[in-house]
Amino acid sequence: MTMNQALISELQMEAASTFKILERVPADKFDWAPHEKSMNLCRLSTHIADLPNWAERIFKLDEVDLAVTKYQPPTQATTTEELLDIHKKAVENCVSLLKETSDAKLMEIWTLRTGDQIMLQLPRVAVLRSMCFSHLYHHRGQLSVFLRLLDVKIPGMYGPSADELI
Repeated sequence: MTMNQALISELQMEAASTFKILERVPADKFDWAPHEKSMNLCRLSTHIADLPNWAERIFKLDEVDLAVTKYQPPTQATTTEELLDIHKKAVENCVSLLKETSDAKLMEIWTLRTGDQIMLQLPRVAVLRSMCFSHLYHHRGQLSVFLRLLDVKIPGMYGPSADELI
């Protein structure tokens, strides 16, 4: 199995879990945030849904310079269905990019910098796993806490959740 095939398998497996939690996000609570320093529910959910699109930068650019390229957050979803559509398209885009990417390309060094300050310089595969995959899993866990605080039943990610065992 090539690296891209393994990454596609992981992405597709995790996308199914991400869909399960995104479909529980109540649109009538999109403006809710647990703390003034936290993202609101809509921004966090949209960020999660869109994260696989970072693969575009990782595979089409050799570096991103944050002093030049300002982060543009994705357009915020207005419905739960839109969240699911954003994620579906982002996953499809990432899978398509991965299918076109060789193991050699995955091992090429990719750089994130702010002007002369290098923030990270790693093989593309490591950047994809960190900035897309692990980043998404981190925020998905955060979303589960937001939903718990809103008394929304949490779906299981790697087996049944406490809500599913009741």
